[in-house]
Amino acid sequence: MAKNSTAKGKIVRRFGINIFGNAKYDRLLKKKPAPPGEPKKGRVRQTEYGRQLAEKQKVKFAYGLSERQFRNVFAKAKRMKGVAGHNMLILLERRLDNVVYRLGMAASRSQARQLVSHGHVYLNGRRVNVPSALVRPGDAITAKPREATKEMLRRQIAENNHRPIPPWLSFSADELSASVSVYPTRDMIPTIAEEQMIVEFYSK
Repeated sequence: MAKNSTAKGKIVRRFGINIFGNAKYDRLLKKKPAPPGEPKKGRVRQTEYGRQLAEKQKVKFAYGLSERQFRNVFAKAKRMKGVAGHNMLILLERRLDNVVYRLGMAASRSQARQLVSHGHVYLNGRRVNVPSALVRPGDAITAKPREATKEMLRRQIAENNHRPIPPWLSFSADELSASVSVYPTRDMIPTIAEEQMIVEFYSK
């Protein structure tokens, strides 16, 4: 995807919410709660379209997708049975790079994407370098059988152990192995945006 060059700190200040999950952005929002360029003024009142766009941008930036990738995910979610907004979030959670991030093997989704792209993560015993690969129940996620990789991932897990493992994943930090227990459901996914507004945005 095309790399977003905007500083993450500016992005979280723009939205007023820590969409990346890193504790340093919580500290930044406490220190600088106003959006960039608006140090003394309140937030400008948005139109309905502006609010819908903002909700879409929150999720797109959080998961690190390009506009085209995000639109494709939504199109797939809309074709599935059930609530389109819920389906969209579930598809995003099932991405291999997101799973690596959720397991604490990476400090951010961008770092997780790099780990997958460079072949440091195995899916069902096979090297997979496609960050967008979707996991399903029964899948096993393990580290590349190389000591340097294992040591790197152990350091990451130790640094990120404050993040809880989602209930739809089983994880052994000692073995550097995880498995997908069930498909995630909406109540298992942290809320960072109003997904119904994203549905309305793409329904225009």
